[in-house]
Amino acid sequence: MVSAVFHSPLEAAAPVATTAKPATMAQALAAKASNKPAPTPPQAAARKAPLIDLTELAQRVVPPVLGLLLLIGVWYLVSVSTGSSIPSPLETGKQAVQIFSDPFYRNGPNDQGVGWNVLMSLQRVAMGFGLAAVVGIPLGFMIGRFGFLSRMFNPLISLLRPVSPLAWLPIGLLVFKGANPAAIWTIFICSIWPMVINTAVGVQRVPQDYLNVARVLKLSEWSVMTKILFPAVLPYMLTGVRLSVGTAWLVIVAAEMLTGG
Repeated sequence: MVSAVFHSPLEAAAPVATTAKPATMAQALAAKASNKPAPTPPQAAARKAPLIDLTELAQRVVPPVLGLLLLIGVWYLVSVSTGSSIPSPLETGKQAVQIFSDPFYRNGPNDQGVGWNVLMSLQRVAMGFGLAAVVGIPLGFMIGRFGFLSRMFNPLISLLRPVSPLAWLPIGLLVFKGANPAAIWTIFICSIWPMVINTAVGVQRVPQDYLNVARVLKLSEWSVMTKILFPAVLPYMLTGVRLSVGTAWLVIVAAEMLTGG
């Protein structure tokens, strides 16, 4: 009778062990998680990163500096080997400091500082390039838009575009009877072709579907030009402008050398 009332010690301890096991696993997981390092916040990682990458900075700065030093070294060797015909880099630097120390002096029409000469060159480039843009971009739109104008102007462009600036300058002197308008004319006629050609090519490469939609919507020619063609042609047009600016700077050097500008 007594043995029927009391349970075995193993049977009494078994439920306790099974109920305590989940608590032991939870404690183990908590202890393992507490041993992991806390994640580094982005601000702390940014503070630890170096402000300047010295390797990347050296790769950007060292090659150009070496190229400049090589140029100066070759220049010095050539000046030494030729005697006094070519000034050395040091002598050139001294003269440059003297010239730019007072760039805006004026001692008459033929004796002016380098600042006035630079402003005059900028004025000529701006006028010639501005006239070329005003004429060339609309002309390129018209040539690209209408096939009749394209067939009419293509032979003229192919004939006049390769002409050297040195050939246009005497024509300008003959027509305008002055060095300044002749230089502006030469810049204009030489820098107009990249804008005309690139704008016309851009108009011709506009997808035909765009124009078909405009035809269905019965848009006017002005709306087609401003709302369809202009946004599509803008990358080509900017490429022509960039090329024309470079051409204008090349032409002004030759024009001023020949006219004494």
